Amino acid sequence: MMKFIFSLMFLMPLCFISEFWFIQVVFFIMSFMFLFSFSFNYMFMYVSYFLGCDLLSFMMILLSFWICSLMILASSKIYYLNFYYNYFLLINLGLMLVLYITFSSMNLFIFYLFFEISLIPVLFMIMGWGYQPERIQAGMYLLFYTLLASLPMMISIFYYYMLINSLDLFFMSFNINNLYMYMCMIFVFLIKMPMFFVHLWLPKAHVEAPVAGSMILAGIMLKLGGYGLMRLMKIFMIIGMKVNYIFIVISLIGGFIISLVCIRQSDLKALIAYSSVAHMGMVLSGIMTINYWGMSGALVMMIAHGLCSSGLFCLANISYERLLSRSMYLNKGLINIMPSMSMWWFLFCACNMAAPPSLNLLGEIMLINSLISWSIISMLFLSLLSFFSAVYSLYLYAYSQHGMMYSGFFSISSGYIREYLLLLLHWLPLNLLIMKSEYLVLWL
Repeated sequence: MMKFIFSLMFLMPLCFISEFWFIQVVFFIMSFMFLFSFSFNYMFMYVSYFLGCDLLSFMMILLSFWICSLMILASSKIYYLNFYYNYFLLINLGLMLVLYITFSSMNLFIFYLFFEISLIPVLFMIMGWGYQPERIQAGMYLLFYTLLASLPMMISIFYYYMLINSLDLFFMSFNINNLYMYMCMIFVFLIKMPMFFVHLWLPKAHVEAPVAGSMILAGIMLKLGGYGLMRLMKIFMIIGMKVNYIFIVISLIGGFIISLVCIRQSDLKALIAYSSVAHMGMVLSGIMTINYWGMSGALVMMIAHGLCSSGLFCLANISYERLLSRSMYLNKGLINIMPSMSMWWFLFCACNMAAPPSLNLLGEIMLINSLISWSIISMLFLSLLSFFSAVYSLYLYAYSQHGMMYSGFFSISSGYIREYLLLLLHWLPLNLLIMKSEYLVLWL
């Protein structure tokens, strides 16, 4: 476990002396090195100090390595404009290091500590490389939403330590039947997911962030909430059975309302950001049912959403770099000028609405199974959620690709090899991982 931490720390000084693309190549190599230490079951493996990896941790760390390497690939504009790209790489490496420790930590307090530290590099990324002056407001939203809920969690972690004298995840089996403790412990994860009602920081942060910031937010940051809930749900079984229906109802109805909000969006990035809230609402409902299908389905859906949403943000950025606008009213008729990019728009929009053979479909089937076995009434909002996810994905595709071309732009390029590679590396794992889906559902 420690070898990857030392490798990432060794790379940090190289940000200032080596080539921009060298760091990215090393990131890819580390992704494949990490694949060689695959954890095949639910037990903690490679245990060293307070770190260890089970299947859930492994999948999340692998996703982090993959998205972080693709972030550098997507951010060539920072390099070509010579816009402090050394510091950008440094922040990227720091973020990867923090995420690695967060996901592989076996101690609840270490997990909490690095969970909070992961906020800082993202904040720097939004405030340093964001596009509009509102990025400062977006950064404050992001910071204070999370910090507000994190203090109660810290206090309840100390209280839990007082009760059982250990914070090791392996020994956490003492069930707590206390509503206040439950709310204090999970509220920060509900914000991070984000649950409907506490989701307002997300669209703001996404719209103001650079493409790398959006990718890491959609790909990894939202997953931290789901990961934390999955780890902690076993100590809140008793109280969870009594109050979880409230969160499920909020998530399903909220997801439906957010789907309607998506259909009214005129900003490409805002639409993709709101669709994240709808998808993560479904993941949250699955975790809250506390059954096997729900937990496994949530893991599958989190990985699928990380790859799919990140790919859509890359596509939105590719359009933005050409037209210098994210407005749906200007991003029209792109099929006439970038026909090969139009195919990628189609593929990612199809994955976003859970078309086969994407992982989204597998995740959605499992979550629907889990929720309907929990209560047949949830079928009503699940059907609406599935229907409207298809509606706004089609709206996004049809509106951006068809229609009259915007007359204001005078030169355009169909797409660079770098961009096609970037999209391919999002799309391939999203559609090939379904072939080995048993590894996604064995971790409980």
